[in-house]
Order: sequence, then structure tokens, then C-alpha cells
Amino acid sequence: MSVLAAQAVDPELARLRDSIDNFDAALIHLLAERFRCTQRVGELKARKGIPPSDPDREARQVARLRKLAVEAKLDPDFAEKFLAFVVKEVIRHHQTIAATHESAIDNERKS
Repeated sequence: MSVLAAQAVDPELARLRDSIDNFDAALIHLLAERFRCTQRVGELKARKGIPPSDPDREARQVARLRKLAVEAKLDPDFAEKFLAFVVKEVIRHHQTIAATHESAIDNERKS
């Protein structure tokens, strides 16, 4: 039976999948908003000479989100892996921002 046929046969399946689609869309929008905020953090860090990575904050975030995951009945290991993936990408962005900022300063000094 095809997916479309299964949904036509079982309206509850279709409703549940619609809900999942809505959650996925919300996650994408939340991640986009989070990355807009971390972009500003990266720019601020670059201007102030703060390293892109903050292991102490990252450890506090892991502990906080693991606790939230348990409270939400979500696997805390999954939550930690998800956060690690996001933080790795944020740090990569911050490194790029810092390098661009340093390059701009070097160019100003040469002028």
C-alpha cells in the first residue's frame, strides 16, 4: 500500500503526520531564530576578542538541557547529541565571523 493510500485509509495517520509536519516547520523556524541570535553573539565576540568557543557555557548548557529533556520525557542522550550538533555549527560560524573580523582589522592596518 502506498503512503497516500495509507493516509486515505487511516485519517488518524494523516492527522498525526500533519502534526509532525507542523512540529518540523516550527523546529526549523526556531533554529533559524536561534542562529540569528548566535550570529549576533559571534559578531560581539569577534569585536571584543572573545574566543568562538566557551567550553564552560557549553557544559552548563548540556547539563541544563539534559535536565529539561528528562522533565519533558525526552531521551537526554538524544538532547545532548542534538545540542552538540547545533553548538558545533555555531562555533564554526563564530570562527568564520572571527576570521572575517580579523581580516578586516588587518586590512585597515595596512591602509
